[in-house]
Amino acid sequence: MPTTTPTVELTDLTKSYGAVTAVAGLSLRIRPGEVVAFLGPNGAGKTTTIDMLLGLARPDTGTVRVFGDSPVDAVALGRIAAVMQTGGLLKDMTVAETVRMTANFYPHARPVAEVLDRAGIADIADRRVGKCSGGQQQRLRFAMALLPDPDLMVLDEPTTGMDVAGRRDFWTAIRRDARAGRTVLFATHYLEEADAYADRIVLIRQGRIVADGTTAEVKNLAAGRLVRATLPGADQVRLAALPGVESVEVRGDTVLVQASDSDAVARHLLTATAARDLEITSRNLEDAFLTLTTGTPTDDLQGSLR
Repeated sequence: MPTTTPTVELTDLTKSYGAVTAVAGLSLRIRPGEVVAFLGPNGAGKTTTIDMLLGLARPDTGTVRVFGDSPVDAVALGRIAAVMQTGGLLKDMTVAETVRMTANFYPHARPVAEVLDRAGIADIADRRVGKCSGGQQQRLRFAMALLPDPDLMVLDEPTTGMDVAGRRDFWTAIRRDARAGRTVLFATHYLEEADAYADRIVLIRQGRIVADGTTAEVKNLAAGRLVRATLPGADQVRLAALPGVESVEVRGDTVLVQASDSDAVARHLLTATAARDLEITSRNLEDAFLTLTTGTPTDDLQGSLR
């Protein structure tokens, strides 16, 4: 039966460590079945927020609710599971032994063979954990997280150490779970993963959310486009004086112009110069990430999206 209860509801969270404020009044609601990328530079407060969501840390102020319950209750009921970057593995045990031991913590765990296959590591079930690559150990953590068949999966840099094919297979599996109703929140430094697989981007800086929306919406916050053309001897000063031009760069015979009005720049280049091979490209998620997580904080951007 459909429910109106949010999967995750964080309200006015704050968390400080001494004089350092890690999270500063953060509020976030995640609906069932969403795949949400939680992005930000190092030190932005992502890990602290995830720790509070999982019940590993308590907020100084504010509340955390997962399916309407406390994080501790949600974990105890098997409704939430996590794949973290490090820890939690005994190097002398085999992959299968590790999963079987973890399964004992859950009253209704999924079959060990099923989660090993689901995580793509059934073929290394008898390998000792210490002999597994970093990517294989991440897949093992994924298999362990699948045991309670959670309704919410929290992933912190889940594909670290995986090769390109492994990362693609991993996200194909995650998307399949999401279509079946599982909610996914993931933090990653691979912006192309967020671009390709997330329904929604939440961008955090200095403990605050600075953007929250679809990938397209967040990209649009990095206003403007890049105009590239072949133009020997380009007049940088004249180009920089055009309306809406943010920057002009010359690389040999190529000129690159960042502008909010790319059409005006293109008209000038085509009618007033000898430019050729002109192309216009939109900003990408990396551009938006850099725009929104550097410089002066922009406190109200998320309000313009959601």
